Amino acid sequence: MSKTIRIGTRDSELALWQAYTVQKKLNDLGYQTEITAVKSQGDILLDKPLYELGITGIFTKTLDIAMLNGQVDIAVHSMKDVPTALPIGIVQAAVLERANTLDILVHKGNLDFLNSNGTIATGSLRRQAQWLNKYPNHTVVDLRGNVNTRMQKLHDNDWSGAVFAAAGLERINLKPKNYINLDWMVPAPAQGAMVVVAMENDNFCREALAKLNHSETEICTHIEREFLKTLEGGCTAPIGALATFTLDKIDFEGVLFSLDGKEKHTIKKSCTFDSYKNFGKNCAEEILNNGGKALMESIRCDLKK
Repeated sequence: MSKTIRIGTRDSELALWQAYTVQKKLNDLGYQTEITAVKSQGDILLDKPLYELGITGIFTKTLDIAMLNGQVDIAVHSMKDVPTALPIGIVQAAVLERANTLDILVHKGNLDFLNSNGTIATGSLRRQAQWLNKYPNHTVVDLRGNVNTRMQKLHDNDWSGAVFAAAGLERINLKPKNYINLDWMVPAPAQGAMVVVAMENDNFCREALAKLNHSETEICTHIEREFLKTLEGGCTAPIGALATFTLDKIDFEGVLFSLDGKEKHTIKKSCTFDSYKNFGKNCAEEILNNGGKALMESIRCDLKK
């Protein structure tokens, strides 16, 4: 185990927490490691909504380039930020056991706005669409930046609240006392999961990382991301998906919304453990064949404006 595994990560507090988590797991197995932090374009361009930045993988591209250039050996990502198609030469090497999948609303101590008018902040089209579907009288404003930045912006503005992934706040102990679980909101595909990628031809790192893989999380996120890929959402369309293991099967819920939340396509199905391979794809095709295709076309046109 003489090779030192160079771990690439974004330099936000949450990204570093994730990288240190992987580093500790590798160190505990006897591997030598070092961490290299880089700033991603998604962190730098804070004034443009995510969907206007044009490419999926805005948060992963910088690390992809560092890997392809040989500056780092592996990279750690929030799996929901990773495009469904990885760059040629880079492969998924481990999916860690999933944390909390829920979205939460962080508020300011008064929830009266839920029964009247309110302003909610989120940079996610998925969260925006689901919020407007449930609260059509509310206004949704854009919110960008890492979780620390977004928390500060919520504090500095007169918004009613903001939507966050519970997992991100829990990992760095930022979850405040004023929050409610949004158990009615379908999370992003792979929300709460961390993925580690390696170079396809790097057998040393791939063998090391295989020891960290959590197969249940790998299967669930595979289904969710296949659903996303088939709907052709990239990071940008209002698409939610969640697969969960029960005793004898895998339950799945997938949703596609219009940007304003008024149109909703949903699917709830189950599959057996040995038939999950094309399950996400089949669920997505069912939505596409029942009005989803036309909706995806109109979303693409709206986002190009």
